[in-house]
Amino acid sequence: MSVPSPLSAPVATEPPIAEHSPSGPFTVSGYVPAWSAPPAATGAPDSTLPATPDGPAAAFTPVVDLDSGGVIAVHVTADGRLGAGAADVSATVNAIRAATEQEARLPLVLSIPLGAVVAGTAGLAPVHEALRVGGRRPREVILVLEGNLAAEERGALLAGLDGLRAAGYLIAYGGLGARHLPLDLLADAPPYVIVIAGELMDRIPRDPRRAALAEALVGMAKGVGAHVLAPAVRDEAQLAAIRGWGIRLAQGPLLAPPDWTPAHGRVHVPVPIPEATPMAALLGPRVSEFLLPALTLPMTAQAEDVVAAFGTEASVSSVILVDDYQRPQSMIDRSRFLLFMAGAYGHALHAKKPAHRLADTARLVPKTTPAIAAMQLAGQDADRVYDDLVVVDEVGRCLGIVHVSDLIRHVANTPATRA
Repeated sequence: MSVPSPLSAPVATEPPIAEHSPSGPFTVSGYVPAWSAPPAATGAPDSTLPATPDGPAAAFTPVVDLDSGGVIAVHVTADGRLGAGAADVSATVNAIRAATEQEARLPLVLSIPLGAVVAGTAGLAPVHEALRVGGRRPREVILVLEGNLAAEERGALLAGLDGLRAAGYLIAYGGLGARHLPLDLLADAPPYVIVIAGELMDRIPRDPRRAALAEALVGMAKGVGAHVLAPAVRDEAQLAAIRGWGIRLAQGPLLAPPDWTPAHGRVHVPVPIPEATPMAALLGPRVSEFLLPALTLPMTAQAEDVVAAFGTEASVSSVILVDDYQRPQSMIDRSRFLLFMAGAYGHALHAKKPAHRLADTARLVPKTTPAIAAMQLAGQDADRVYDDLVVVDEVGRCLGIVHVSDLIRHVANTPATRA
């Protein structure tokens, strides 16, 4: 998944003018980030991470959709300060800077210390600022909480999570199954993604007990409406196991080499071995079960911004144009847009003009819509049957997209599964 070099992210030297909010784009529970906050200091690099030419040592790991074989997000890890406390976010900030240098335009997955969220919003200011400077919006970022939670920290963590969600961040719990994280937290603060602990994945499927624990976590995640990410997938036996449990998102050495970068694009996903699936499909799944991260751009984006966005990843099928509140305004289909731009004088006439001139109306579906109803909506316009559907939350904000082909595949496989 790669193409023309993406546009460099704008680097702001002054606080942006708050067009839609008096507190700017990154407001967490009333906290306004200090635009002039100095960057976090960087410690000595970890020898396990390759150093980028102009920034901290960092590693890029693609998050792969096993069904489509496409990269839907990039997990970025980087060095932090040596001997820093449990609330230090320097490693997260360095990861954001590394992603900016690599011009990674796909959604980012960033690890953040659980202690930093517990400590309060002030300590998270460098993260908000680094994203602002890199031209990234919270809705494009999944924050993976790493670490153990003490009983007395629970209230502070829930308050911190409320603030991050209010700002638009997607939340994930990392290391589930091997961390001191109470499972009822999944009910009190349901995450967008749960990440199975690498310690469990290392011994799956050879250790039946740990495999049973991992499978139970998958069932729990489905019960609370969360996605599951399987990390550190090293061999095809592990891949077959997680596929059998219904896990769709994975990352690891089997899928991409250790030196993978966003510029490499493509990954390798082994073809599954056909076998009877023992688990029957749930009756009437909702579109949220097929949800994928959306690649969004502001309504003010130019056509050349969309060309660059499509060029970063071959599996990106659409770009959603959103307003200041992340509400979808229109959608640009990859095939139609690139065909139009490739026509006579297409690039010369439209590259510097607003992209919404070449966009179509976004087809919106609430996150609770059944898959069958979503397919009926897709079939209402014969010219756009296979256009992506845009999933929105209760207030109309973009949560992601759904490929119509995924819905069709599910319906096609349902009778065989039940038989």
